[in-house]
Amino acid sequence: MKRLLLATTIAAVTALTTVACGDTDEQTATPSTSNESTTGDAVTDAPGPTGIPDGMGSGAADGVFPRTVGHFGGSTEIPAEPTKIVVIATGQLDAALTLGVVPTGVAYGDGAALVPDYISFSFPQYADRMSQFVDVGNRQEVDIEAIAAVEPDLILANKAGSEDIYSTLSTIAPTVLTEGTGVNWKQDFLLLGDALGRTEQAQSFLDTFTSDAAALGNSVADGGTPTVSFVRFTADRARVFGVPSFAGYIAWDAGLARPESQQFDKTSQDFSEEEIQLANADWVFVSSQDAEADSSAASYTTNPLWTGMSAATENHIVRVDDDPWYLNAGPTAATIVLDGLKNALQG
Repeated sequence: MKRLLLATTIAAVTALTTVACGDTDEQTATPSTSNESTTGDAVTDAPGPTGIPDGMGSGAADGVFPRTVGHFGGSTEIPAEPTKIVVIATGQLDAALTLGVVPTGVAYGDGAALVPDYISFSFPQYADRMSQFVDVGNRQEVDIEAIAAVEPDLILANKAGSEDIYSTLSTIAPTVLTEGTGVNWKQDFLLLGDALGRTEQAQSFLDTFTSDAAALGNSVADGGTPTVSFVRFTADRARVFGVPSFAGYIAWDAGLARPESQQFDKTSQDFSEEEIQLANADWVFVSSQDAEADSSAASYTTNPLWTGMSAATENHIVRVDDDPWYLNAGPTAATIVLDGLKNALQG
């Protein structure tokens, strides 16, 4: 009966499933500014939200259903603990698995696998179940029919990528929209946890994470806190990431300093080969989506301005995995970033 009701809806939204999001990376859309405070161009307050926004969430205790969850698409009643879940964003797959919940249907990012390597490595206990994920299409252009065929009892998506199809998704199953973008990862994790009836579990994870980050900062504070730089190369772009970004927020949690060139109040900023010095710091953490001979990464990293940076001459340039550092804003990705910072800075 549900599929009959969906038939005309699916046809009507075909044009809407290609979502115009600008940058397709989950972490690099315009960040929320609800917790930002700046002095000049430098972010001096927490770069992103630390909790569920007022008026959102359910207020219900873990495991209590039905629950009505306020979120970035409205308000949704979830009548029972969900067991067949569709996640549209990879960061939400990360978050669900971190909470011990294995979805049924999963979308993928542009040029990415349905299950990124960092997810496979982090959750080997779910390997068999992840091999049976139902592919529901590219997260920028989801397959509505495939989602409906799953017959989910909960759909999780980001406002940043799925706001235009929220009403359609809601005709299939209760749908909860988190905000999306990397700097909102804590808030989104808690809101997703609420939808799954695991808010307290999510908060406990964040409390431990924040404590671990602070411990890192304290451990390297003697002699002055080192500056850290975050750089990402794609096929034709080079970017430095600011304080209000996924990695930037993690560095802020650890009390790590940023070079003056990266204390701007936005997620990222492009830089040219003539501006390579903008990428320099005591430590530079860099990823490359494309490392072919004609890629931006190859051109920039062989430039004498790059090889002459102090980070390069001191062997303080660290190659990192693109997926968790710059593409997918989830709690396990955050742990991987923090561990990478620890490994480099604590030696």
